[in-house]
Amino acid sequence: MIRPPLPRGLRAQLVLVFLLVSVLSALTAATFTFRQGRTAIVERVQADALQELRVHLVSRAPDLPADPAAADLRTLALQLDRAAGPRGWRTALSYRGGPLVTAGAQAPLLPAPLRARAVSATTALAQRFHRDRTPWLAVALPVTAAARPHDPAPLVVYASFSLASQQQDVDTLAAAARAGALPVALASIVPALLAARRLLRPVRRLRAAAEQVAGGSLDTRVRVTGDDELADLGRTFNTMAATLQSDAAALRAMEARARRFAADVSHELRTPLAAMSAVTEVLDADAGSGRLAPLTAEALHLVSDETRKLTRLVEDLIEVSRFDAGAAVLHLDEVDLGELIAKTLALRHWHDRVRTEVPPGLRARLDPRRVDVVLANLVGNALRHGGPAASVLIQVRAEAGEIVITVSDDGPGIPAGLLPHVFDRFTKADAARTRTEGSGLGLAIAAENARLHGGTLTAAGAPGGGAVLTLTLPRAEGPR
Repeated sequence: MIRPPLPRGLRAQLVLVFLLVSVLSALTAATFTFRQGRTAIVERVQADALQELRVHLVSRAPDLPADPAAADLRTLALQLDRAAGPRGWRTALSYRGGPLVTAGAQAPLLPAPLRARAVSATTALAQRFHRDRTPWLAVALPVTAAARPHDPAPLVVYASFSLASQQQDVDTLAAAARAGALPVALASIVPALLAARRLLRPVRRLRAAAEQVAGGSLDTRVRVTGDDELADLGRTFNTMAATLQSDAAALRAMEARARRFAADVSHELRTPLAAMSAVTEVLDADAGSGRLAPLTAEALHLVSDETRKLTRLVEDLIEVSRFDAGAAVLHLDEVDLGELIAKTLALRHWHDRVRTEVPPGLRARLDPRRVDVVLANLVGNALRHGGPAASVLIQVRAEAGEIVITVSDDGPGIPAGLLPHVFDRFTKADAARTRTEGSGLGLAIAAENARLHGGTLTAAGAPGGGAVLTLTLPRAEGPR
């Protein structure tokens, strides 16, 4: 069975609930009023009928003999039938539990339970029943002796009459109750809308404020009025927003200090490292001349290598600080990608270790220096982690408005646990090997340069083993 969809809006749900409560209240009140009215009508008719029957019986019962015969009972029944008036009852009499005696051939309609109870009754009885879908009322009036009022009555007078006219009154009352419930339900829509509007106004304010906070406006606050639960929610929201604003300000200040510290340290190290590099070049020449002892020459080579690594690390940190400060800019130029890749490989003496597949004459507008840095990091990473006999391939293809450059190798590939963090700063393939040639910043810098161009840099594992790094750059749009 397909259920109808429920209203999804809070306003519609509030109006629906309010309307349902109003309708249920109106129906409950109408039902209660109808039942009370129906009971009052029937009880009044019953009381009036018993009173009239008792009055007629009191005026005629003294004429009965002490031990009446059937003819005497029939005469009394005839007199009572004639006195029925508009009620139109028909009567029957029973003396000392004998058979019913009526004035005519047709006996009145009497339910069997009423007759069974009337045999030993000392007070009047009444019972409502239906016959042919028409309501009837049957009464039994015991006539007791004055000297023994608590003894079973020797004479019982029965009467029954139709309640059709009273049923019409009850139907009219029911129709009026139903008709009154509809205007109440319709009229309840207006206060429901007003109540929903009043209740939802603070909710809408909270929603708008939450959207502003989500957009970065942490100084957003909501106006709080009243002392109800929604007001408490608004105060809690303001407290939360103030806490977020304070924490965000503290985090931004800490981040700015950390970036400034890294940049200042890197710039301060740059000058002494330049001097150390010049000195190590001289020491390398002396160590290679054979005039120094072997241990001294080995120590000088070690110092020279470490100095070069430290110099590269400082240069990488300076580049990272430029990205963090937003000071990195592009110097775009129209370049031939084949020539750019060939110069990158030749400058680092990689042209005999890397294969290339570049369409001739493919040109793009980009920053040659930054793309050279990206390619150098990607190829250097592939050569370093692919092994001594690694086969590295650079493929370039042009797609719709984009240049796609892939650098793949046939080495062990990138571990699955490391793949989501390849472009994070200071990420290394083997964290346990702290003495590695790379600093862990090369791929992070490459990703920042790709993002600066409006492109992307992704890493994946090759189906047959190895790693595949894909650089996607816009062909002619420039930076984004």
